[in-house]
Amino acid sequence: MPENQSRPPQPWENGWVPDPSRAPGTRRLYLAGALAAATIVACVAAIAWTDRAPETLSAPPPSDGATLPGLISFGTPSQTEAAPPKGKSGLTTEEATTPAPRQQGSTPSPATDPTTKSPTSHPSSSNPKPDPKPATTWRSVRSVNYPDRYWHVSGGYVKLDPLGGSESREDSTFKLVKGLADSSCYSFATADGQYLRHRSFVLVANRNDGSAQFRQDATFCARASSIPGAINLESVNYPGRFLRHQNFQLKLDPYQYGDLYRQDSAFRLVDGLA
Repeated sequence: MPENQSRPPQPWENGWVPDPSRAPGTRRLYLAGALAAATIVACVAAIAWTDRAPETLSAPPPSDGATLPGLISFGTPSQTEAAPPKGKSGLTTEEATTPAPRQQGSTPSPATDPTTKSPTSHPSSSNPKPDPKPATTWRSVRSVNYPDRYWHVSGGYVKLDPLGGSESREDSTFKLVKGLADSSCYSFATADGQYLRHRSFVLVANRNDGSAQFRQDATFCARASSIPGAINLESVNYPGRFLRHQNFQLKLDPYQYGDLYRQDSAFRLVDGLA
């Protein structure tokens, strides 16, 4: 006889009884249903994304030439041009300033047409008037301690005289110009084109001979005076010597610390008398 082999105990041998209220395979059905529902949801999402994707990809690119986010552009030339180097660009003036031809029948606006002149501030005048020339500065020189007397050319010399008629006023009026030898200083010209200069330390009126000596003799630098509102006039080629009046004659004297010298050498530039 064959040997008795051991076998596992059967459920009914242990007292277990199957549950008749539960249908066989219920857990497998639940798993199959959940898997089917997940598959359906995934398919619906894929179909919705597929329907929307072509619209997104077919959208036109931005107007400024930039690529869409997330897309890589190959072979697209750069739109940014390098700035030209400083200095001349190599173009002639005509090439750089020639306007583009207009199309026939188009009416350009005054703001865009380079051939249209901008309106002037005075529409009634077709041609604007040129800027007026700067006014000539005419001055008379008045004494501080003799306020009724002025520099006056008489007989070729410059004296300190009281006012007279119209001819005397004209001879007491000078054109104030930049110094002939130093532009930071002054020169005095008469109405007939002569210049005041010192000769042998006496102030006279002479024609300009074009020499360096004349330019220096006719140039005087204004210095601050101890008297308010007045100036002292120092010679360019004789520093330390100032114009002063003595016996009503204008001359060039070294500076002195006396009160009389300070008043005799102080003058005020006033408006021209002529």
